[in-house]
Amino acid sequence: MVSMPEPPQRLFASDNASGIHPQYLEAIAGANATHELAYGVDRFTQSGTNAFCALADADVDVLFTFGGTGSNILALAILLERAESVLCTEWSHIAVDETGAPERILGVKLQTVVSPDGKLQPAQIVSAVNVLGSIHHTQPGVVSISQPTELGTLYSIAEIQAICQTAHQYGMRVHVDGARIANAVAAMGATRDVFQKMTFAAGVDALSFGGTKNAMLNAEAVLVAPQYRGRRAQYLHKQVTQLPSKMRYTAAQFVRALDDDLWISTATAANTAAQTLFRKTKEFKSLQIDMPAVNSLFPIMHNPAKAKLQEWSFFWDWDINRHQVRWMTSWDTSPADIDAFVGGVATVLAE
Repeated sequence: MVSMPEPPQRLFASDNASGIHPQYLEAIAGANATHELAYGVDRFTQSGTNAFCALADADVDVLFTFGGTGSNILALAILLERAESVLCTEWSHIAVDETGAPERILGVKLQTVVSPDGKLQPAQIVSAVNVLGSIHHTQPGVVSISQPTELGTLYSIAEIQAICQTAHQYGMRVHVDGARIANAVAAMGATRDVFQKMTFAAGVDALSFGGTKNAMLNAEAVLVAPQYRGRRAQYLHKQVTQLPSKMRYTAAQFVRALDDDLWISTATAANTAAQTLFRKTKEFKSLQIDMPAVNSLFPIMHNPAKAKLQEWSFFWDWDINRHQVRWMTSWDTSPADIDAFVGGVATVLAE
């Protein structure tokens, strides 16, 4: 049996496994130097709010949170009316990976639609609204999409515009789960203009803006379009348990992230690492691997090779029925990490 090489220092399991960027640790330390009033009544939260409004080029409501699931719950709570449902794909994080949190906490019905590429289509919104006006059905109220999707695919700006136009035509609101929104922006041009065009300029009503997967420490935010400001958001922020008492530590990280677009730089590094990993593994035809749009790759692997590689350097199964796994790169994935991982892949496939 051929012995495995030394494993990479960093994992390819998830960008959640990565460390915190040193500049965010410095921002946290800076916020720690003095006492500040709690629950957002501090100078860092005001600066962070102003920075997000500048980024969005809109007077958005900014609600700092500390969890991705909680951010989605808060955003949906702000947009939903009573007796309404949320339309999303079968792959959406709120439907698959949040342990039924929307159903339990909000008491809302999730209507999932089939989506081989993880993307929701305007025609599926039209089909769902056939029940509008019927007292026997929950009323479709919110469309929730992920950018990028859980399959690593991207909505174009035109596709998001079409979804918003269709949803608004029927009085529905649009939520974007942007846990990895930075990776989408990095892949589609790496500019603030791209962010604006794919979000509020396109008609998005609320956005969950992720920082934790992008080199930050428990840092998330919900951005709400100006027309939905004042929908009791400040009370819902507390009610769904996402109001940090020492909010300044989260806000300070976003102030640093948005100051010179460090958030885009780190996401670009993660995306670039994924592209490098693809180039160095595409020669292994059994993997059936596709060029990544962002920082996730979804190869096909069979046992015993898969199990041996996972034991050596852990990564997650994805679609078990297809023998599909997921490899993810992070902001700090190094060329040495990639070469080491490719060496492990080559070893197990050779056996």
